[in-house]
Amino acid sequence: MQVFYQEEIKGTELVLDPDESRHLTKVLRKPVGDIVLFTNGKGSLFSCRIEDNDPKKAKLVVVSQEFVPKPTYHIHLAISPTKNADRMEWMMEKITEIGVDEVTFIQSENSERTQINLDRLKKKSINACKQSCQAWVPDINDIRGFGEFLADKTWSTYNRFICYVDETIPSHLIQLAKKDQSYLILVGPEGDFSPSEIKEAVKNGFAPCSLGKNRLRTETAGLAVIHALQLLNIE
Repeated sequence: MQVFYQEEIKGTELVLDPDESRHLTKVLRKPVGDIVLFTNGKGSLFSCRIEDNDPKKAKLVVVSQEFVPKPTYHIHLAISPTKNADRMEWMMEKITEIGVDEVTFIQSENSERTQINLDRLKKKSINACKQSCQAWVPDINDIRGFGEFLADKTWSTYNRFICYVDETIPSHLIQLAKKDQSYLILVGPEGDFSPSEIKEAVKNGFAPCSLGKNRLRTETAGLAVIHALQLLNIE
């Protein structure tokens, strides 16, 4: 199965932008009459028939639609952006494939990057959703200050954890998290969270947790978080 993406799908007719048109007609060589699957990234899957395979503005007709509900749990990763932008894009691609619902980038004391290319990260995530045949594109939020983020009460009912390098932390994330919950996990930059940030996070209800004995890069830690929580919630 192959899934295409179109953010706005209204009515029964669909006209693709040049990039998707070329991919459909020139790269995949889909002929008129073929049925292809589209998602709007908000849970809807549309079966569409190709009516015109113009490589610049392919036209399709929606023949059926179904809705894919979200899982009973919600995974929100709050992570400091890496100095190397390519590593963050790689992480965004992989955690989307595994299954993440929301990502927020946070500015901590040791962060080495203060800006991110949000549009590029969203594009990477959309492509990963298409590749992994998912109907939901994760929400990706721009950089927020660490203190401001902790003070936000939006996720006061979430299972909240902070991951940092400390060999004395006895329990792994997968041992502490409860199944079928909403999760918010903090992952720090290459220089890790500062002691004062860790103290402030714990004061705001974030439980310290381990991701294993090995020291992980920021983007690897982000990937480990998502994989652990997905494994926890396997039915």
